[in-house]
Amino acid sequence: MMNLNPPLSVAGLCLFLMVGISWQVGAYDEDDLEKLKATGDCSGCDLSESDLAGAKLAGANLSGANLFEADLEWAFLLGANLEGASLYLANLEGANLTRANLYEANLSEAILTKANLTDATLTGANLRWVDLNAANLTDATLTGADLEGAQLTKANLEGANLTGANLSEAILINSDLTDATIEQETLDQAFLCHTILPDGQQSKCDLSGANLEDANLWDANLTKANLSGANLEWANMTGANLSGANLKWADLIGATLIGANLTGADLTNANLTFVNLTNADLEKAILTKANLTMAYLSKAIFCDTTMSDGTINNSGC
Repeated sequence: MMNLNPPLSVAGLCLFLMVGISWQVGAYDEDDLEKLKATGDCSGCDLSESDLAGAKLAGANLSGANLFEADLEWAFLLGANLEGASLYLANLEGANLTRANLYEANLSEAILTKANLTDATLTGANLRWVDLNAANLTDATLTGADLEGAQLTKANLEGANLTGANLSEAILINSDLTDATIEQETLDQAFLCHTILPDGQQSKCDLSGANLEDANLWDANLTKANLSGANLEWANMTGANLSGANLKWADLIGATLIGANLTGADLTNANLTFVNLTNADLEKAILTKANLTMAYLSKAIFCDTTMSDGTINNSGC
């Protein structure tokens, strides 16, 4: 791949490091923070819980650094060296990690929503239960990476190398795996829904029994999805298309379904306690024996809808 970004000079790197970093007191070592600010070389430093939101850290050396719960939201880490770094529970939402080295880094439970990981090295990285929703992983190297339970809704994995990766219980909804390198047995471990496969074909949508608690499924295409027995507690499905979906015995406690399309969906025995169905379309939906305790139904559309007691509701026809 052609490198369209010119290399940074030492002076340029120092300028990047001195601008845009909020040096707030936290659990980190202040001397280490000053070292990062002055030199851009903070290998093995303790930067845990530091506020580096929006920081300009292109080319920085943070190998082996402790960045536990650090705030790196929208940080610029192009080409940064984070080999072996601990980013457990760190916030990297929107961060630019293009061509970054994250070899064997610990990113478990980190937030990487909308992060740019194009051409990044994540070989052997711990990405268990990480949030990579809407992340760009084009041409990223994920060989041997552990992605158990990772959230990859709307993630772009085009051309990524996932050889030997663990995708057990990973969630890939409306994702793109075009030209990705991945074994079939690895794909079989994941929950796939309308995802573009390496051969260009689109996967079916089988999310039965999947753990989607707190998942951000805003505007997701879940048409005819099998979500039977799935855990969707407090999930955000605002504007999602769930027409014809199978939600039998699904747990939707506290879920947000504002404006969702549930036409023809089967919610038999589903738990809809505290669910928000404002403006949701429930035409021809089946709610037999569903638990609607404290459900918010303002302006929801009911037409030929089978209610929890078996009666037909045509109030919205």
